[in-house]
Amino acid sequence: MTSLTRHNGQKTSVAAISVLASGSLALAKLVVGIAIGSLALISEALHSSIDLVATSVTWAVVRVSDQPADAEHHYGHGKFESLSALGVTALLYLLAGGILVEAYSRLRAGAPPPTVSAIPFIVLVIDIVVNYWRARALHRAARETRSQALEADALHFASDMLGSFAVIAGLILAGLGFWWGDAAAAIAVAIMIGLLGLKMTRATVETLLDRAPEGIAGQAEAAIRAVPGVVDVERMRVRMVGPTYFIDTIAKVPRTFPIDRVEEIKRKAQAAVRDALGDADLTFAAVPVARDNESVRERIMVIARNSGLAVHHVTVHDLGEKLIVSLDLEVDGEMPLVDAHDVAHNLEHHIREEFGEDVEVDTHIEPLEPELPHGTDASAERVATIKAALTEFAAHSAIRDIHNVRVRDTDAGEIVNFHCRAARSMSVIKVHQGVDEIERALRRAFPTIKRVISHAEPPRGP
Repeated sequence: MTSLTRHNGQKTSVAAISVLASGSLALAKLVVGIAIGSLALISEALHSSIDLVATSVTWAVVRVSDQPADAEHHYGHGKFESLSALGVTALLYLLAGGILVEAYSRLRAGAPPPTVSAIPFIVLVIDIVVNYWRARALHRAARETRSQALEADALHFASDMLGSFAVIAGLILAGLGFWWGDAAAAIAVAIMIGLLGLKMTRATVETLLDRAPEGIAGQAEAAIRAVPGVVDVERMRVRMVGPTYFIDTIAKVPRTFPIDRVEEIKRKAQAAVRDALGDADLTFAAVPVARDNESVRERIMVIARNSGLAVHHVTVHDLGEKLIVSLDLEVDGEMPLVDAHDVAHNLEHHIREEFGEDVEVDTHIEPLEPELPHGTDASAERVATIKAALTEFAAHSAIRDIHNVRVRDTDAGEIVNFHCRAARSMSVIKVHQGVDEIERALRRAFPTIKRVISHAEPPRGP
């Protein structure tokens, strides 16, 4: 059973039990109140009747509000709980006004006190005990499920307890000969109902107006900032619909990150927010930004990537007053030179926009290698010939142990792959120079070779 299903069943069962309890106690108080002529007890019975209506509405509403989002309600149905709480609050205000009018009339007319006996006290004590249990159960369920409707129901029953104490005090005063005690108790019940309605109205209106829940924005922001790759959080918006936090954030990420890395950051941010808040729906907008530690080469690669261009061999020289940039630009090999030159010119223009007009940019245009060239493995004799040549060329350099040689025939020409070894302490620059000399010598000896790809390794063993 999922957490959401368990919460839904918990809300429904608690609401159902409250319906039965509200109906039984409201009827008992109304009958006794009419029998003894107590306005306070009748008022409290009417208050419980309103609670019965509220609980019945809550029972129905929680079943609707727990339905998932659909084509017409993109944020789910949680706001139905807020609307039901607002409607019940209006009923409470009407009841409180009616009680005040009747109590004032009785005080003005000097109505006789109610008949006091043990029966109303027994009913009220039972009512207090039951309401205490219901208020605790509803408050616990509301806290666990973040249900505004159940929280409103819990406040109803807590106010019923206070109202019952007020009625007991009024009956005691009436029994002691104070004829106004019952009416005063009824006024106290009306005041408590009004205060309860005020509290409910404030919480409900804040939810309907999408007021950010207290402290949630800070928790969500802290969770997102802790995700590796998030540079900063630019904007954070939070609102609550039913039990779900809907969070809208704009976060800054390094512009050098590829798209799949940014998507990974989004997934981790969603998981972090859910771990921190539970039921949360995060909308994450990533804004690429330049970091202070970005190198010139990284900035140039970003410019090329944003233009959809493939570049490599980017070299940068700083002459103090001038920046020198050179790079290789790959374009379609069948593209006319005039078009390729325009592509290179636009790239150089974007680079100058980034670094200033005085930057010197040289672009070497070369054909883009096809992604999936058709090819076949060369014969064993051809592979042996190429390996022998590679071994001969390597004998005059620091490169050793030519192995794993592969030769493939493609429409563009032969492609040669091989592995070799070099000393562990040799720098990458020297290894590259040595391998590059072998590759050039091989292409001079075999003009049909289109490309040579090498992989240098350290020697085996210690």
